[in-house]
Amino acid sequence: MGCQASVDGTAEDMLIRTPPHVIPKGKEGTQCPVTGRTLESEHFESAAEAKAAMDADPDISEEKTALKGKLDGKIGKETRVACDNFIASLPHGILPLNVINTKHIANEHTRRLVQNVGLPALRRFTNAFYQKAFADPHLDKFIASHNDPHGKRFALWIMEKFGDGMPWTEERRTRKQTLLRIGHETVKVSFDRSSAHFAAWHSPKRETHKWGQHFKPDDARVWMRLHFWAARETGMLDQHRQFMEYYTRFIGHFISVYSSKSPPFTRESLRWSADSQKTQRYVDAGNMMNDVIDVPLEEALADLPPEEREYSGSKSYNPTWPYDLAPLNYNY
Repeated sequence: MGCQASVDGTAEDMLIRTPPHVIPKGKEGTQCPVTGRTLESEHFESAAEAKAAMDADPDISEEKTALKGKLDGKIGKETRVACDNFIASLPHGILPLNVINTKHIANEHTRRLVQNVGLPALRRFTNAFYQKAFADPHLDKFIASHNDPHGKRFALWIMEKFGDGMPWTEERRTRKQTLLRIGHETVKVSFDRSSAHFAAWHSPKRETHKWGQHFKPDDARVWMRLHFWAARETGMLDQHRQFMEYYTRFIGHFISVYSSKSPPFTRESLRWSADSQKTQRYVDAGNMMNDVIDVPLEEALADLPPEEREYSGSKSYNPTWPYDLAPLNYNY
């Protein structure tokens, strides 16, 4: 989604690492056929095992096949009006998160939400986020190069996931080949979310004892806090409230593929971005979130309101946030 580690290479036919086994067609999103694990577990024996589970995620699996197809992202005038009227009529302005069989599905309403925002505003937001990420000593370790157009790619990904054509997929078709040396192999990376995050785990900036580890809850929390802070500072929360209502839930869903224990902290991250004293303490600490990094999960969960500590996932018969319709308070 956001943290991409990359090292440019020039070789055309280098060895590409693949998972140690294949997820059978039609079994995406189920247990890994060899290890029996999914991303519901935070414990993997190797980076390859963690990547195999990530590749099986339905949202990521769909993106891997998107290069083979096209999608018309245009909406007629009558449909635009109907979508706007429908969204305006929703209780609390909440559009339910459209997740079916654990996969986010764009529709006319999500497409209209993102078109009302527009690509220029999205790029201001995502570029601002990456400026914060580059300045954060913890998060920046996942990003091998500042030269890649991270903000542009992220904005295009959001547009595509909300249903406004396939701009991210089209960008991937023309993206320069990126290679990363991992052990004795040179690996093609950053051509999709899975490979980009696999590269981030192996960023040469990471500490030796953490090199190759998949994302942990504290990594995801730092990411979300800075992400929502950038959204707030670029006016997204003031100017595009209905989009952000949906988008916050959208992040709560998607962040689970990187760290299955992190969705409960989504709303806390949004609140953190609204507290000028907390953001100033972060800056004064050298852009380090000392209240997050290496804090045990149980201790971190205990600091949340009781109603936010559980994450049911989308398959539950009685799903919790972000799959319910509880309104957000953006200013607390």
